[in-house]
Order: sequence, then C-alpha cells, then structure tokens
Amino acid sequence: MENTRRPITPSSFGTHFVDIHEVLPEEEEEEKEGTTGAADKARKGINRQFKVREAKRPPQRSTFSRQVSLETGFSALSRETKAKDERRALPRSGRSFGGFDSANRFGGEARKGDFSIFKTKSTLSKQNSLLPTRKDRSDQIESQKVDGSNPLDDSVHNNDVPAGRYFAALRGPELDEVKDYEDILLPKDEKWPFLLRFPIGCYGICLGLSSQAVLWKALATSPATEFLHITPFINLSLWLLALAVLVSVSFTYILKCIFYFEAVKREYFHPVRVNFFFAPWVVCMFLAIGAPPMLSPQKLHPALWCAFMAPYFFLELKIYGQWLSGGKRRLCKVANPSSHLSVVGNFVGAILASKVGWQEPAKFLWAVGFAHYLVVFVTLYQRLPTSEALPKELHPVYSMFIAAPSAASIAWVTIYGAFDGPAYTCFFIALFLYISLVVRINFFTGFRFSVAWWSYTFPMTTASVATIKYAEHVPSVLSKILALTLSFMSSTMVCVLFVSTLLHAFVWRTLFPNDLAIAITKRRLVKEKKPFRKAYDIKRWTKQALTKQKSVNKDYGDELGM
Repeated sequence: MENTRRPITPSSFGTHFVDIHEVLPEEEEEEKEGTTGAADKARKGINRQFKVREAKRPPQRSTFSRQVSLETGFSALSRETKAKDERRALPRSGRSFGGFDSANRFGGEARKGDFSIFKTKSTLSKQNSLLPTRKDRSDQIESQKVDGSNPLDDSVHNNDVPAGRYFAALRGPELDEVKDYEDILLPKDEKWPFLLRFPIGCYGICLGLSSQAVLWKALATSPATEFLHITPFINLSLWLLALAVLVSVSFTYILKCIFYFEAVKREYFHPVRVNFFFAPWVVCMFLAIGAPPMLSPQKLHPALWCAFMAPYFFLELKIYGQWLSGGKRRLCKVANPSSHLSVVGNFVGAILASKVGWQEPAKFLWAVGFAHYLVVFVTLYQRLPTSEALPKELHPVYSMFIAAPSAASIAWVTIYGAFDGPAYTCFFIALFLYISLVVRINFFTGFRFSVAWWSYTFPMTTASVATIKYAEHVPSVLSKILALTLSFMSSTMVCVLFVSTLLHAFVWRTLFPNDLAIAITKRRLVKEKKPFRKAYDIKRWTKQALTKQKSVNKDYGDELGM
C-alpha cells in the first residue's frame, strides 16, 4: 500500500503557484477563445474559497497569468481586497466599481467610453447591452459575497442618489468637484459626450442676459435716468440675444432629456442644481417683463403668465413640500445660497401677474415668496450644525442673498404702485447685503471659471433695477448716483462673463469639462483607510498559508492512500 502512494509536493497542484507578469494588450490579442473561457473559470475560482477538490483540475498555468499565489491571496485580480483595506487602492480613473475594472465588470471585455448607464432606458430593451448574462450574473453574486459590494446595482438600477450622498462625495461651492478618495462611474481620462457634459447651470447665462434686458429697459424708460438719453435699441439687442441663447440652451437640454434622462435625474437630485430647474421659467418671465415696447403690446395677455407660471408652481409645490415634510431633503439638510432661485420666481411671477392685470394672484405669489424667503434666509444665516449644504469658503454664490429682497421690493412697487414700508424694508435689506459682499472682494478671487458663475449676475441686475425704482420715488443726486453705479457694475460683470464664456467655448474649448458631479456612486465603494501591511506581516501570512497547504496535502495524500 505504501508503494502505491505517490509523494505529494506543491508542484502537484497546478493552480497554486503561477506567473505574476502583467498581461499586455498584445498578449490578450494573441489569446484565443479557449484562453478567454479559461480566464472566466479562473475569475470564478478566485472568488470561491479554496477547496480540496480543486486539486483534481488539470493544470492551467496560462489561465492564471495575472496571479501570484492562491494560498497567500496576493494577486492582480484581488484588488477588491486591497480596496477594503486601503483607501488609496482605488484609482480615481472612473473605470472602477469598488475594485472591479471595466474588463472584469462586463464579461472580460474592456469597454472604453461606455456611457450607456446614463442613457434613457427603453421599455423594450432595458439596456440589454449593460445587463450581464446569466453566467456573469452568477459570477458577480459569488464575488459580492466575498467583496460585499454591488457595483452593477450602483451603476444601473440605483440611479436615485440621495442628497446626503452628494454632500459626502462632492466639494466646492456648487458641489461639482469630486473628493479625492471617491470613485466615479465614468472614465476621467477621456472626454465625455457633449450632452453629458452640458449642465442645467447653463440657464444661468439666460438669467444674466434676460435680466440685463429688463435693466436696460428700465434705464431707457425710467424718469430717474431720462437725462442719460439711452436708446431703446440696447434693450432690443439684449432681448434678442437672450431669446436666442434661451432657445439654444433649451433645445440642447431637451436633447439631453431625450438621450440621457438618467443624467437629468441625477441633476434633479443634486441639492444645488435642482434649483436651476426653476430657471427656464424665470427667464421666460424676465423676457416677458423686459420685452421691447416696439415688439410687445401695451398690456400682456394673461395666457402668457399662465404658460410660464404653471410649471413653476407645480415644481414649487414639489420642492417646498420636501422642505416642509422633513426627511432627507428637508430644508436644514439641503439649504444653500442657490435655494434663493426657487424663491425669486415668486416675486418675478408677481410682477408679471400685475402687468397682465391679475392683482390677486400677484399678491398671493408675493406672500408665498416672502414667507419662504424668510425661512431660507434664517436657515442659511444660522448655519445649523445639521446643515451640510452651506460651504465654508465664501464665493460669488452668496450674491444670491441679494436677489430675493430686491425682487420683492420691485414686485411690491409694481403691485401697489407705491414705494412704501415693505418696499423700503426689502430694498434696504438687499442694499446692506450687497455692500457686505462688495467690501469682501478678496473672497471672490481664486476660483476657476464655470458656467454657474452666470447665475450670480442676475442678483446684481435685480438690485440695480430696485435702485432705479427707489430713485424714481426718492429723487435725489445720491439715489441716482447709486442707481447708475450699481447698473454699471452689473453690466460690466455681464460683459466680462460673456467674453470669458466665448473664450472658454470657442478658443480654449474648456467651457464644458466632464461633469463629475453626476457620476458619483450611490454608496461609497471604499472603506476607511487602514495601516499599510508591513513586510513582517507578509512573512507571517505566508507561513500560515504554507502551514495550511501542508495540512491540505496531508489530507489529500491520505485520501489517495486509501
């Protein structure tokens, strides 16, 4: 019996020790279909615990060309283990889902530039190109038992990212920069499709230009500035330019809604960008208010107000309901200076309602807007410990504080025809906030240019229009100088941003970088950082693995001896 027993050596197990060299693309092309099938088996075998019966498999050294040792567990395919132990193990290339690269994620074929996870899902196909086969799905389930993550669930099925996740994964005043230790769903090392890079913040350009049309109409028609003899053609030119930009931006974003609706949903759940969904309707109302006299009738039709205010009002019910009802999107959790944009539309709608002759709806909107302005203002001023939305660094985003009281002052004068107590109160609040921001001019430097900067121009323009109304009812040299100074500052800011936008768009081609904010994962895919493994730990683990191997060899030898 002893003669029939074969000596057991580590070399008898063909799947224990293998090569450690990196597989190059040229070598992958040389491997044929048989090698590809063997690689799938290898990946499946790694995710399972080592069993004795695996020794009965025929040696497949070429299959495990990316591994070192199954006993020690140090291999190129076990990056998910490293990701658990070390935060820096996940390269922020956008190709990793918790340690699974693009090649391992979809049946071993690396897909470069696969942005289909954000495409609009068809009711027939349900993104069949992204869904794994039944075999791949079973492999992923086994790997998830070991790794504890579900990358496919994050990328395809769980697209509704909670608001708190944006604060945890992003930084910056607009929450558009990914933190260093976060991984994203899309590649960073290549340029994304244009529609994915086109943010809803582009409506800020429309806000700046349309409010300028209102300003120059007021400068041309106001008795306080009639000594300037401003031609109405400036208002006409700005109005046509704003209309053209609005049509272009709306057409482009509609295409994004058609082809990449999942990305639009992510922007809607973004605590800052959700406020820009009010912007298209505010721009339309600005254009109606600032329409040149030569193109618009003396009195606007009420249907115009209904068409612009109805979608705004329904969206307002949704957002304000979330603020009021509590939950993860309550106001103290999502409040940020951009939240004023959802309030300003009430005052702009009140102005337009008064111009079409509907005084009661105008008073209603003014009351709703003023109540919510007070709530937002107090929430942001208190800087509650639970409020994670307000960034620590100061930025032009704080100019949003000026927009709501300025618009409230203009709306009150338009509705009641007198610059009395409430109008004075709102105007002086806006003026004080304006001065408090201007004296801190050094806080507005050192930030990179982005399209979102355009949304900070219309508060300055709204304050200028309110000052012109103030100069009409309180005529003096000081009030007129103040109105002209603020108007000059707002127009200069718009001109500077317009030139910068043209340069970044057509000369430097950097206006629309990759929108990393929409590509974050629903759950954090990396664990907390742990101490780096020392050399003596590796030696100790190797000894333990060899001891375990000897016991396995002994058991297997006993089985063969019987």
